[in-house]
Amino acid sequence: MPYYIHEFMESPLFSIITITYNAQEVLRPTLASVRGQSFRNFEHIIIDGASRDDTVSIARNEGIEGIKIFSEPDRGLYDAMNKGIARATGRYLIFLNAGDSFAATNALSRLAEAAKDNPDIIYGQTQLVDAERIVVGMRHLSAPRMLTADSFKHGMLVCHQAFVARREMVPQYDLSYRFSADYDWCVRCLKLSKCNAYVGDAPLISYLTDGLTDRNHSASLRERYHIMCHYYGTIPTMLRHIGFALRHAKRKFFG
Repeated sequence: MPYYIHEFMESPLFSIITITYNAQEVLRPTLASVRGQSFRNFEHIIIDGASRDDTVSIARNEGIEGIKIFSEPDRGLYDAMNKGIARATGRYLIFLNAGDSFAATNALSRLAEAAKDNPDIIYGQTQLVDAERIVVGMRHLSAPRMLTADSFKHGMLVCHQAFVARREMVPQYDLSYRFSADYDWCVRCLKLSKCNAYVGDAPLISYLTDGLTDRNHSASLRERYHIMCHYYGTIPTMLRHIGFALRHAKRKFFG
């Protein structure tokens, strides 16, 4: 039987959705960063894929008061994210997966300030952390000050965790993509968006560098290439990938 914990919170501004599966080794920093936020008008939803370790008990015992935990089998990460969308009640959705965290205690305050103008998407920068939670640098793709759907033809310029979208306008994730459905989802959100808001240069999110996509990097890039061809055209995408290859080589050999 699925395991449920649910305490009602009326009209939260944010729904923070955390996807977990056997995540006992990485979940605590995520929970601590949510619990430590100075802005409190949010709900925290755990979508767990029927973990067989202590993930659920950790979430129950170390999460915030009123946390909502749903633990049941799913068809993978993006199916779990779709479940999170279906169960969220906040105005904006934040996907903060196990191992990732808010970069500072004022992260939600910054998002809430931007939300006053009711943009469709709020976004910011991402820093990378290792398993010891030591910052190893900023993400090599930086979020632009002006964001449109065309921005993503240059790659996923905004990390999915730092991409906060208004719940009423978001689509479901396309489950035909195993590793890059988040890229497709962000492009579709941007095509629907009429107004986007940037929260500034200070990191919004700390991203753990050994996530699912990192472990399946080649497969993720292949999927992303097909998505780019679909939205931005095959020949332009092929030409841009020459530039991507040069950019990768420069990072590899010159840092």
